[in-house]
Amino acid sequence: MHALMTIVIDGGSLTTEQLVAVARGGAEVAIAPAAFERMSTGRAVVEAALARGEEVYGLTTGVGERKSVRLDPGEIDAYNRLLILNHRVGQRPFAEPDVVRATMLRLANGLVAGTVGVRPELAHLVVEALNSRSTPAMRTRGSIGQADLAPMADLAHRLLEGSAFRLAAGEGLALIDNNAFSTGMGALAVWDCGRLLDSLDVAGALSLEAFWGNLSILDASVAESRPFPGVVATIERLRSMLDGSALWGPEMPRNLQDPLSFRTLPQVHGTARDALAYVGAQLELELNASQGNPVVDIERGTIRGAGNFDAFALAAVLDHLRVVMATVLTSAAERCLKLVHAPFSGLPHGLAVRDGLAEDAFNMFGVSVQALAADARALAAPVSYEVVSTTQAAGIEDRATMAPLAARRLAEMVSIAHGIVAIELCIGAQGADLRPARRLGSGTARARDLVRDVVDVLGEGEAAPQDLEPLVDLVRNGAFSAIIDGTGENDENG
Repeated sequence: MHALMTIVIDGGSLTTEQLVAVARGGAEVAIAPAAFERMSTGRAVVEAALARGEEVYGLTTGVGERKSVRLDPGEIDAYNRLLILNHRVGQRPFAEPDVVRATMLRLANGLVAGTVGVRPELAHLVVEALNSRSTPAMRTRGSIGQADLAPMADLAHRLLEGSAFRLAAGEGLALIDNNAFSTGMGALAVWDCGRLLDSLDVAGALSLEAFWGNLSILDASVAESRPFPGVVATIERLRSMLDGSALWGPEMPRNLQDPLSFRTLPQVHGTARDALAYVGAQLELELNASQGNPVVDIERGTIRGAGNFDAFALAAVLDHLRVVMATVLTSAAERCLKLVHAPFSGLPHGLAVRDGLAEDAFNMFGVSVQALAADARALAAPVSYEVVSTTQAAGIEDRATMAPLAARRLAEMVSIAHGIVAIELCIGAQGADLRPARRLGSGTARARDLVRDVVDVLGEGEAAPQDLEPLVDLVRNGAFSAIIDGTGENDENG
């Protein structure tokens, strides 16, 4: 579907959904006609300043601690090329193709805004590379987030390699002095986090079925008395998925109050959903905000030095989201542990098919999910307060945002979380199938059947599933989050 789309960029309206369509869906990119005019006007401001002989950082001078060194006008292109090469200090691993394409799109969107004063031809060069499906090699480590200099220098070098394109004053700096890498990677991770949270809602609902949970936690009074948008939305989602479940019947619930990992599911997931909404809004501001230095003011015809390469706003919200998601994932792991232990679940030990068996059944998945949750928590520590040495650039560059690290850790956490969700879904489906006389909800039945497409119910004398990767793939690809949208394939209860 995305391959048929064309995303028009104008420097001010790029969305996360559009970025995903380009980075992963093959959508093409076009520059808005008005953006060409704006870039030309911005470049005219630059050329006028050059003609007046003004001292402009990065255009007529060196950068960093070399800012006091004036450039020879005849060496501008050579200086720009050398500037890029001297910043190619990144270290492997290389970025994944979708991260590279997301970075290129954010770079192009920043160029077409006109605030960095480049010629339209440079933005066109980046867009042409995107539309040719180019994925230049870009190393991921080596940036502290005060502009993603190292990875952006890799990208700029590859874009210009073998090309006769001559860089004008300031264009080398414009290519590397931005946070397109951390913004692009962060946008993809936040998008994936949204689908992950949908899948966690589904897994939580299925765990309630397996646990024979007390659904008083979903009563309208709960949402009315704690009207956080995320809590209200989570309760609505869970009620919808559990619609038709025997849990709503007149029979008394098994427990007057369930363990907190079940009982506070709406509050925990709701908090995460509110955090995700805030992070998403901040991220879309970052997708379109100036990230360069200096800033060209087209309306006033001036050029001003600025610190817009400081991506603290991005790094801080990515830190916040990781902290919140660590709690969500820890609760998911705890639900799994409660389900495989008979004193809590009321089911056979390890969710074996009957009591009295010596086999472990799903018991060891409790250990596995604890390990994954510990991995996820280790990635939650904030990094945006990181202190760097004031020695760099003669003491000028004395702070850091670590935005690339914040984005990379979120992406890693989401990857680990896919395994946690897969384990909870697998355990929840087994527990639900051990209560065959009890009807599942419309959404939880679809979830159970989707699990059964790739993982069979565990019978007596059988080993636990040896490889959950097919189920992890379904989680990763959004198959379970589709249940939230009502697009799951199977509407029948088992």
